[in-house]
Amino acid sequence: MTTAIKLRDPTAESSPTRRARRTPPASLAGKSVALMDIGKARGAEFIDRLEQHFSKAGVATRRYRKPTNTKVAPTDLLQRIAAENQLAVIALSD
Repeated sequence: MTTAIKLRDPTAESSPTRRARRTPPASLAGKSVALMDIGKARGAEFIDRLEQHFSKAGVATRRYRKPTNTKVAPTDLLQRIAAENQLAVIALSD
């Protein structure tokens, strides 16, 4: 049985642009993963745990935090994340 997966665009665009899904890398070796806390309750705990798992696997991480959870991340923060990393995890928690 095949289950369909529906991907959603988390960029808060009022009329989302269709984008082709990028192919995941074959390996995380030599890559840096951005871990972004969006400022919701217990998000830092979730990021701590992810960072531990990545560290055990030998994967480099960098941490980021949105100024507030009520607004879209500032463009300069998103550009910095994209310039400094090859992958990103956005931490949602409550």
